[in-house]
Amino acid sequence: MRTVDALPHTPEAHFRLQFFGAVLALRERLPIDLQDAGFLGAYAAEAGARSSAEWDAAVTAWAAAAPHLPLVRLAADAGLDPAAIRLLFTAGLVDEDARFGVVWEALEGPGRSRPTAGLLETWEPDGSARAAERLLLRLGLLEADDAEGPRGAWTLRPPALLWEALRGELDPEPVPWLRIEAHAELPTLAELILDDRAATGAARLPTALRSGDLRSVVVRGHERSGRRTLLGALARELGLGVLHVAPADAQWRLLGPLATLTGSLPVCVFELAPGETAEVDLPTAYAGPVGLALGKQGGLTGSAAESAVGIELAMPDEAARLRHWRAETGDAGEAVAAFAARARMTPGNVRRVAWLARANASVARRSTIEPDDLRDASRALHGRLLDTLAERVDTISSWTRIALPDETAHELMLLEARCRHRERLADGVGDALRSLTPGVRALFTGPSGTGKTLAAAILAAELGVDLYRLDLSTVVNKYLGETEKNLARVFARAEEADIALLLDEGDALLTQRTAVTTANDRYANLETNYLLQRLESFEGILIVTTNAGDRIDSAFRRRMDVVVDFRLPDATERWAIWTLHLPALHAVEAATLDEIVARCELSGGQIRNATLHASLLALDAGEPIRGAHVLAAVEREYRKSGEVCPLRVGELAYG
Repeated sequence: MRTVDALPHTPEAHFRLQFFGAVLALRERLPIDLQDAGFLGAYAAEAGARSSAEWDAAVTAWAAAAPHLPLVRLAADAGLDPAAIRLLFTAGLVDEDARFGVVWEALEGPGRSRPTAGLLETWEPDGSARAAERLLLRLGLLEADDAEGPRGAWTLRPPALLWEALRGELDPEPVPWLRIEAHAELPTLAELILDDRAATGAARLPTALRSGDLRSVVVRGHERSGRRTLLGALARELGLGVLHVAPADAQWRLLGPLATLTGSLPVCVFELAPGETAEVDLPTAYAGPVGLALGKQGGLTGSAAESAVGIELAMPDEAARLRHWRAETGDAGEAVAAFAARARMTPGNVRRVAWLARANASVARRSTIEPDDLRDASRALHGRLLDTLAERVDTISSWTRIALPDETAHELMLLEARCRHRERLADGVGDALRSLTPGVRALFTGPSGTGKTLAAAILAAELGVDLYRLDLSTVVNKYLGETEKNLARVFARAEEADIALLLDEGDALLTQRTAVTTANDRYANLETNYLLQRLESFEGILIVTTNAGDRIDSAFRRRMDVVVDFRLPDATERWAIWTLHLPALHAVEAATLDEIVARCELSGGQIRNATLHASLLALDAGEPIRGAHVLAAVEREYRKSGEVCPLRVGELAYG
């Protein structure tokens, strides 16, 4: 330490030199009999018994020869003069060596193991310490333990996080709200898989960010769409690392100094609900840019928003998805290629599903990923995203499992085709429809029991996607704005997971708007208006079922791509439904079944319930299903609905 010039130009060495400067300055302010007592004498000897002025001159010359030092950059960005730096290190002496607590007690009195604001204000003979102390407190570089008392009695300390950063020993995850990613760990822009628009916009940003003309970059997109990855690539182009910040818990005043000391780009992710805004100001003590990641909803205010440029990350198309899959799984086989072509996923979800699929294959001792591995992996992802908001519905393969009128079946076939080609449809239309989204919105109307939910389950199975039923109890909330937030969360996650979303009994949400006579009417209409707007931008598959089509707002009907009417089955369709539900080895006479089909105008749901009850009766009797079982079950269905059964036991001959 005696030869300052021989020290390497590292942040750790600079910290040590500033620490010794603060020790020498403290020593000169002590009574003569204390200056060389105990450990202070050892520090003085290690410094070569120089005065603090001589030490400062040597350190200044040493720092001037260094290419770049974080502490020098902090002083420049925060406007700190040498007196302020000296004050900061003086307040932190006891954090480096607990023996300094005894020295402060000798100066301040018993129990005072840290310096007070009143003492440090007198630290420089020219009075500059007072202004330096106020600046350090305002920037958050110093904090007071007892700020409620008189200012002169405040006990001052540097924040522990800042002190570790000054020492150059900050952990990658030092506190729950902060994660540091080093420059070398970040991807380059060339490595990212971006659409043409996003790639062109990103390529232009580094030059503007280096010049200082641009201070903020806002990247919008779905969760796990690669927003932070893109901001990390921009940071690497600028020669920076990344500070990943959780805004809700962050100590904002420390963000700027930490970014400066670590040479990092602060990146904050905001998941805002409809109508919400986040106020974000540019960090103090930091002259570089900031990265802000947002979803599709919400907005920003504050100085960071005023100087921002935006990039939007769209859901990757089929070709981009295949590239993502190949990047995660290597040479994609047939199963992966087929899954990539069908499943619309964000890059982050591709990475998660690929990892789970590889794990599934490994457990089965296979080197290749098979369709079942991908299905189970994607289902596990869906559970994480949606199980608290919606419930999975078991799907049923093949349209042969449902009996429908020809016109209804034809509309369902058209709906299936629309879903299969939803990504390519925009390429086959005119310029007026170029803004067409890949979303498909279908409305199933008709009486209860006519097969609406069953048709949705079969459609999902034919498309190879999971079907989730929206749980209205988790969505509708009596508090203002909460319903819209919940709906936004459901729709966003349904888009990211690429599932079919079923809104059963949708008239509860899609009701006609009313005349505004009370505040409740106005807020109810606001919910309806939000839902109308969100349906237009929805990029997934949404199926709405209702028994009361006349209650659906006409504006919702116009926004539906397909409207399928389900009616009660006629005699031919009822025969087909009975045939589908009864077991192959039943013992019901044809004449009995013909009479039931002809005279009992039951819905498909009622026929299902009757078949289940008849099966129960037969099982309990230990025999195949007979006419008596079916008749008893039919009569029970009529009793449940409060109607009179048109059949009587004596009218039928049954086996």
